[in-house]
Amino acid sequence: MISLAEAKNYLRVDHCEDDKLIQELLLTAKKLCMDVGRMDEAELEANEDTTRTAMLFTVSYLYENRNTADFHRLTLTLRSLLFAQREGII
Repeated sequence: MISLAEAKNYLRVDHCEDDKLIQELLLTAKKLCMDVGRMDEAELEANEDTTRTAMLFTVSYLYENRNTADFHRLTLTLRSLLFAQREGII
């Protein structure tokens, strides 16, 4: 859904040293959004605009807070972002 190049551009990373880390963070963000939003792959793609925003937020949060990430706070933010899809409102 989100390419490595797009994520690096969003994070403003212009070197390749963190490519593997960013790819892992993209997978983590996708899984976390699916879990918090209670969505499968098809629903994730159907709600692409919102889930892309949530995934990019997650990647940036985890990248910037590698050592001090507060997963409870991250989960609450994702719930807010994905609430409409989670509850079947949209």
